Amino acid sequence: MARKKAESPSRSRRGDGSVYQHKSGKWVGEASIGLRADGGRDRRYVYADTREEAQAALRKLLHERDRGLLADPGKQTVGQFLVSWLEDVVKPSLRPQTYQSYAGVVNKHINPILGRIRLTKLSPQHLQRFYREKQDEGLTRTVRLCHSVLHRSLGQATKWGLIPRNPASLVDPPKVPKREFRPLLPEEAQRFLEAAEGDRFYALYVLAITCGLRQGELLGLTWENVDLDKGILQVRYQLQWVKREAVRGGGKREKPSWVLTEPKSAKSRRTVMLPQVAVQALKKHRAQQAAEKLKMGEVWQDCGFVFTTPIGTPQDASGFRKRSFQPLLKRAGVPRIRFHDLRHTCATVLLAQGVHPKVVQEQLGHSQISLTLDTYSHILPTLQQEAANEMDKMFGKNTVGKDGAALG
Repeated sequence: MARKKAESPSRSRRGDGSVYQHKSGKWVGEASIGLRADGGRDRRYVYADTREEAQAALRKLLHERDRGLLADPGKQTVGQFLVSWLEDVVKPSLRPQTYQSYAGVVNKHINPILGRIRLTKLSPQHLQRFYREKQDEGLTRTVRLCHSVLHRSLGQATKWGLIPRNPASLVDPPKVPKREFRPLLPEEAQRFLEAAEGDRFYALYVLAITCGLRQGELLGLTWENVDLDKGILQVRYQLQWVKREAVRGGGKREKPSWVLTEPKSAKSRRTVMLPQVAVQALKKHRAQQAAEKLKMGEVWQDCGFVFTTPIGTPQDASGFRKRSFQPLLKRAGVPRIRFHDLRHTCATVLLAQGVHPKVVQEQLGHSQISLTLDTYSHILPTLQQEAANEMDKMFGKNTVGKDGAALG
């Protein structure tokens, strides 16, 4: 293609193509997208009336090339496929934090090692070696996440006919020891709430311990979903803080921003009956929030959330954990636990009080009762012993004394 001699191509880094003006006056963007079947370079061209338009069209062409949209499916790399899968499948259908988590593990762990391998050439042996190397680095949990992402994405590639089978289904990921949690004992939970009574988030802690709401559900709770007269609240949203442009090459990274998402599962959309201690805490909190709103005047931003910053904006989780939750644990003299362990505290107290596991499942919003039973299986032996004792009291008249002790 002839170029005007007086106009030199506008080039950037190698592989980013070039922009130049044709003798006809048109501006041309030119880039190589790989190799043709005969071994020669496969070059593509875009045309525009101005340099700026040509540069924009070239950027789009390069973006499609990097995502593997222009490549022969047989030559598409694992990295190209994963970037395309994240943008076209994960981002539109899954929660923002899930997309961000998947993108992070693809960018940081998978693509640097497996990204250059052709998708059709990826084998179980590649994956097994990759898992072993990461495990040698002490990243066993990361390997599990990598396996989950690869299994899901390569399953999609199989469904699309890009590969004949899913190599991740032929590999055994390492087993991860079940993470233990440490709920507060009832007396510890009582001390914690006493220490939190003057805190801005006292009502939040009451809901976490007595109702078992997740952190995102609490921060995403709006007043329109709370009925204090009836003593109920509806869990309809979760508040999440996400970083935009999680995939490399997506432009400048932005500061985290908040978004309301659907709850974790269909069962998580639930109605929760409030104990009176929670109703009273919320009434007091609503009055305090009204006073804050009056004090802030025009600075107040009314977003409708129950738990906010002092100016009414959504509260980020890391901020309130650092400035409120962790200092309260220390003040109350209770063990240093995760915020999520307050939810576990609620479940263990309910089960220990003899509440049916099905009711606990509904209260917590677990998708299946098996999840509730598996998570709190450590409580079951105690409950089973209590059940056995009750049977002895009812039917073992000749073997159990008045005080419940077994007779010789």
